[in-house]
Amino acid sequence: MNGNHDFAQLVRSRAAQTPDREALIVLPEYEGRARPEVVTYRALDEGARRLAGWLQERGAAGERVLVVHSDRRLFAISFLACLYAGALAVPVPPPDGRGHLEARLAGIVKDAAPLLALADGAGAPDVSRLLARHGHGHIPCLATEVVPASGTWQEPDLRGDTVAFLQYTSGSTREPRGVIVTHDNLLANQRAISRVLHTPPGARLGGWLPFHHDMGLIGQLLHPLWLGGSSVLLSPEAFVRRPARWLEAIGQHHVTVSGAPDFAYDLCVRRVTDEQLAGLDLSGWEIAVSGGEPVRPATLRAFAERFAPAGLRPGVLTPCYGLAEATLLVSGAPAGTERRELTADAAALETHELRAPAEDAPRRLLADCGEPADGTLLIVDPATRRPLPDGRIGEIWLRGDSVARGYWRRPAETAAAFDGTTAAGQGGHLRTGDLGTREDGRLYVTGRLKDMIVVAGRNLYPQDLETTVQRLSALFGAATAFVVPGERERVVVVQELRPGSRYDTDLAALTSAVGAALTDEYDVRAGAVLLVRPGTVRRTTSGKVERAAMRRLFLQGELRPLHQRIDPEVQELLPAGSPR
Repeated sequence: MNGNHDFAQLVRSRAAQTPDREALIVLPEYEGRARPEVVTYRALDEGARRLAGWLQERGAAGERVLVVHSDRRLFAISFLACLYAGALAVPVPPPDGRGHLEARLAGIVKDAAPLLALADGAGAPDVSRLLARHGHGHIPCLATEVVPASGTWQEPDLRGDTVAFLQYTSGSTREPRGVIVTHDNLLANQRAISRVLHTPPGARLGGWLPFHHDMGLIGQLLHPLWLGGSSVLLSPEAFVRRPARWLEAIGQHHVTVSGAPDFAYDLCVRRVTDEQLAGLDLSGWEIAVSGGEPVRPATLRAFAERFAPAGLRPGVLTPCYGLAEATLLVSGAPAGTERRELTADAAALETHELRAPAEDAPRRLLADCGEPADGTLLIVDPATRRPLPDGRIGEIWLRGDSVARGYWRRPAETAAAFDGTTAAGQGGHLRTGDLGTREDGRLYVTGRLKDMIVVAGRNLYPQDLETTVQRLSALFGAATAFVVPGERERVVVVQELRPGSRYDTDLAALTSAVGAALTDEYDVRAGAVLLVRPGTVRRTTSGKVERAAMRRLFLQGELRPLHQRIDPEVQELLPAGSPR
């Protein structure tokens, strides 16, 4: 599509060719408060140059720079300024008072060792205090909008293998690690996205996903710029307050491509009212990506049915698979193509096999996540390292131009994850830690290798247990299932009650129903069932349940349930004085 060899050069060429074209359309935080803020390519380029010169004067070239913005326009300027200056951008979420988010941010600062931080004027004092609390008071935090102009910017000597930014992983299964993304990786994945999704030059994309997550940064901010198009931006907070705003923005601002994780589509099905639905126009939505967490065919069907009266065509729903270690997109099923599903025997999945279920046997639907977008994709037996044929479940291994260089300053973990070698001696594969299978060239993701629940020699997928539990009651919201150690591993279920639920409901009966359902469907006895308040189950910014974090909180006795049942053997694992 273009001859640029780094992303900064590409944005500058866009500004030179179409200076007055809308690059960003930033929607107001609250409805009716203000008009959308339009940022042209000229303004974006000028803002990035001004800040880049200031960064170069302070020796930021080759150094890490935290980008800690809630303001989406300022984030875009700061991120591009880092690229313009030859610095390594490190996008992180702004602190919001939650302890676990602060701990994660402090861990990223310790790992990345940044030269400085860029933030909004309103948020810079909070960032500075957070840095000081965790022993990093020497790192200055500057308000991007008040940085003085600099006339000394010079185009850096960037090559394709120059590091563009560090994308810290969500930490859903382990501590966050900085994925090293080069300009080659970034441009290769942009080409892959366009090839799979058929996004045309000048397209208008948009959404609400946070920019410190790969799907938001690369898919909803950088991809429109790569296309020479426009990005329509809503904040995550605005979406959570009123999910209909996402769908309204798609119709009102003629967005043709948008996407989100599965939970967001489910949230829209449940919370968009009939009155709001009547005012929607989704007829221009051409590509609706579902990715970032396991794609549930039931959610796609429910969303398509719910919003068909608003003009949504079922063929626009596009399941995809990706991860930060591959920059973003790994595979996708293009909009308009036949969306396939596999109905799998749930018991066969436990032995890593794919077969049709017997009559009345437990079953599970698997979503078609399309064909590989870049390079090669193998399904590999993680124990023998032998590639598996279609119809067998194994670990997803990748090799291609989009695969990142490794983890920042973690050579051992980089070697383990990014240099997977098959039994035949073929090296250089990214071991994703995700499990899947292939049928007719299509990828079907079945779960996480690390999240697998192994009970009595059987492999169970936690999301299956969670879905079974959530179906039991309309009062049930988010859930997580995990195992705790012992002479025998025990399954623990933490189940939220939805906002507005009456806590004088028979919670003991609901707890018993959870245990009975797991026994009936999986022949598993739950060692503990906890019913908790809304918001207790932690999720990453992309919507993934943080099972490892929930297991840690449970074992530390830090969960405060509304009601619980815990077996004596599991209670012994908890600190003295924990609620019984």
